[in-house]
Amino acid sequence: MANESLVTASVIGDVLDPFYSSIDLMVLFNGMPIVSGVELRSPTVSERPRVEIGGDDYRVAYTLVMVDPDAPNPSNPTLREYLHWMVTDIPASTDDTYGREAICYEAPNPTTGIHRMVLVLFRQLGRETVYAPSRRHNFSTRGFARRYNLGAPVAAMYFNCQRQSGSGGRRFTGPYTAGRHAAA
Repeated sequence: MANESLVTASVIGDVLDPFYSSIDLMVLFNGMPIVSGVELRSPTVSERPRVEIGGDDYRVAYTLVMVDPDAPNPSNPTLREYLHWMVTDIPASTDDTYGREAICYEAPNPTTGIHRMVLVLFRQLGRETVYAPSRRHNFSTRGFARRYNLGAPVAAMYFNCQRQSGSGGRRFTGPYTAGRHAAA
């Protein structure tokens, strides 16, 4: 199945259905690779990341989306999901600069709470078969994948983001943490 951090952070459930990763996905901010679940401040993510995609067949194209399922605030995500970025037609074994930026990068800048920023990679049926939505707010990654027959994601990761002066960390609840508290 997908990275356990996606399950723990409820990305699987809130944004995606369970899936198996089949392509390598590396996200770099300011030239530094990040791991799924890392916490980053707004200034760190102010510039568009570089996203490297695995695979070995240049004829295969991918779509990358970056969404915030916690907009405008994690307690009341009325804009879930907010689309921060979309790149289509990315050839395998390249990076996002080889694709077509369908929705330009909008840097995350949460004003309240800690937001999960989710990057999802889909395999396209062919080039120039995926198009940008008309708006960023209330985007649905699942609905988008259905509309363009993208199937399940081939890779995904997320990072937590909060404003520069924010404090604290995301607190997880549920069966995963319940066992940890009982053992303590």
